[in-house]
Amino acid sequence: MLDIKIVRQNPDVVRKAFEDRGGRYLPAFEDFLAADGRLRATQKELEPLQARRNKAADDVGRLKREKKDASELLKEMEELKGKIKGLEEESRARQAEAEEKLLGLPNLPDPSVPVGADPALNPVIREWGSKPAIPFTPKDHQEIGENLGIFDFSRAAKLSGARFSLLIGWGARLERALIQFMLDLHTKEHGYTEVLPPYLVTRQTMTGTGQLPKFAEELYGTQDDLFLIPTAEVPVTNLFRDETIDEEKLPIALTAYTACFRREAGTYGKDTRGLIRNHQFNKVELVRFVKPEDHLSEHEKLTGHAEEVLKRLGLTYRVVALVTGDIGFSSAKTYDLEVWMPGDRSADPKNPGAYREISSCSTFTDFQARRIGIRMKRKDGTKVLLNTLNGSGVAVGRTMAALLENNQQADGSVVVPEVLRSYVGTDRLVPGRFL
Repeated sequence: MLDIKIVRQNPDVVRKAFEDRGGRYLPAFEDFLAADGRLRATQKELEPLQARRNKAADDVGRLKREKKDASELLKEMEELKGKIKGLEEESRARQAEAEEKLLGLPNLPDPSVPVGADPALNPVIREWGSKPAIPFTPKDHQEIGENLGIFDFSRAAKLSGARFSLLIGWGARLERALIQFMLDLHTKEHGYTEVLPPYLVTRQTMTGTGQLPKFAEELYGTQDDLFLIPTAEVPVTNLFRDETIDEEKLPIALTAYTACFRREAGTYGKDTRGLIRNHQFNKVELVRFVKPEDHLSEHEKLTGHAEEVLKRLGLTYRVVALVTGDIGFSSAKTYDLEVWMPGDRSADPKNPGAYREISSCSTFTDFQARRIGIRMKRKDGTKVLLNTLNGSGVAVGRTMAALLENNQQADGSVVVPEVLRSYVGTDRLVPGRFL
């Protein structure tokens, strides 16, 4: 949530930031300014009446002590009581209206974010690895997995409908191996503490990280007003809700493997094959709680931790900086990691090969901390909002897809990266039927 003081004091600066985001939030911003104006007008009318009531109450007390007539003041106080009650009710209603509209406004982009409305303008910051030389027409991961016998999308659809996957045999083992490898890397080498949070969370928890109210259509809700998490970011970032953390304990780094659940509303017809865009998928998440002055350097560090997963697996990737019009609702700055998928035909069915997002790493400055109520206590005793960051470390299904496509062989087998062999129990996946 934005700092309301900044919005009130610098509306033109905020308006320009929303213009840089592509302008789609400008109507909501003007709605907030109007609602906030109504709130302040009511408060302006209410405050002198409250002050007069308090003064009259003091005068009544004085007159009674002096054994003088206070009937006129008591009459005035009775009249004030009705006016004040009505204005207080109006003020509460307008306060709720303004807060609801403020919750609908996104974070402000960091000054270092490149300005642009079109994702096509996202600059590539760096690249790593070389695209594999595949001496045959590469298959996509769904075809590879089905030929190996490790995927069964038909049975998944029988169980749950479209956009669900069923992993079998070596496929299930490879998924488990990837999760274990990522968690081991982040906990043993990158200094993260592993947590296993609930998969169902409250409306307040969803609101804290920015999923509500903006993205309600993307979420799976239950009849008792709980929500299946779309990412471990949601419960993990909320762990310290309404708490104050001593400065010397920062940064705090947490990692979590969870299943994730998303409706993928508005994406029908896109990425309908394979593991790229499912309603349920597994992900290893990285979350960091940091000092405000450190958020940009911590963002680089977090991104590097996600990159290391891809490096260890030998996957070619690039780091892309999202422009102002492409960063997420809660984000102040985002890097996307895009992995090379030699069998991907989403861009051109006749010419396979494309970079696909496998991780987003973001700094949220104090946007989430303000919604959640997480502060840090400095050594001098002052308290300020800390900053939060998170990133995929990384999406497991997409990593499996990339491994299958980049390591496919002419005989239909797939070479298992060396770093995974002790987890998987083999150096090569070969075609077979498990069910």
